[in-house]
Amino acid sequence: MTYSARAFWLRTPGQGEIRSVVVPPPGPDQVLVRTCFTGVSRGTETLVFRGEVPESQHEVMRAPFQEGDFPAPVKYGYLNVGVVEQGPPDLVGRTVFCLYPHQTRYVVPASAVTVVPENVPPSRAVLAGTVETAVNALWDAAPLVGDRIAVVGAGMVGCCVAALLARFPGVRVQLVDTDPARESIAAALGVDFALPADAAGDCDLVVHASATSAGLARSLELLAPEATVVELSWYGDRPVSVPLGEFFHSRRLAVRSSQVGSISPARRGRRSYADRLALALELLADPAFDTLITGECAFEELPTTLARLASGDLFALCHLVRYPSPTDADATKPSDSGE
Repeated sequence: MTYSARAFWLRTPGQGEIRSVVVPPPGPDQVLVRTCFTGVSRGTETLVFRGEVPESQHEVMRAPFQEGDFPAPVKYGYLNVGVVEQGPPDLVGRTVFCLYPHQTRYVVPASAVTVVPENVPPSRAVLAGTVETAVNALWDAAPLVGDRIAVVGAGMVGCCVAALLARFPGVRVQLVDTDPARESIAAALGVDFALPADAAGDCDLVVHASATSAGLARSLELLAPEATVVELSWYGDRPVSVPLGEFFHSRRLAVRSSQVGSISPARRGRRSYADRLALALELLADPAFDTLITGECAFEELPTTLARLASGDLFALCHLVRYPSPTDADATKPSDSGE
């Protein structure tokens, strides 16, 4: 017996579609999950949608359960929250997070899902993958009590970093962005806000997440001598210009990359990927993170919505995608034929 489901595929760069797919029955150590919500990770997923993943990064950028290859056709995504319908008894009926693409139902190993804590709403739990990126970045950055910190770029990743830094004692945290409308988001997260020209300097640490050359240049300008920029931006195939002349050497500045694909060396050997993701979900008990969900659509609308997000016609930090309920006419049905 198999199951029918529907999945979002990028047919060609700039054009997505909903496809019917066949889901096998779960094996002994697998789970069948009915998706409730997915999130669109705006920065990375719009790069994928536009076909801007560099050829040299095609393997590195693969999502855990991706099908197809870059640039297209490809089934891509990694912010999925659903309910386990079949599987080990301790998981059946539980709400779980999985690094799975946009699909109405799917089967994965039971080890690939993480139970969402009861105090975290399923819709908020789609942020787990991005909060996990922020956790890894702060393991890399190692901020200290009383640090003066700027987060440049108030996108989805930058806001998650700022939200976590707001919990550090005695720190000065300023979220920096070119859009003055992000000030209200910063306030909801409990941090200060500034436009780039007004940002406070002499920083012990700057986390850069604007994915622009101008943002990286401003990040270097905000540093105190011998301080570091932790670079979180993903630029795709776009060239990046950074001023490594002027004061870069005389002030002994540093730029350090951080990427969620591996555990930070500061915690490697003591924390697993499962530990890191479980921590991210625990941190999402804070309702301040709801501020980062700034748009919503039905699953059927995803091809049009992603096109609008990729073109800049639709603003969003994290865009929430709603899926049909189990009683909906679209709900997946078992089939002996697989059709």
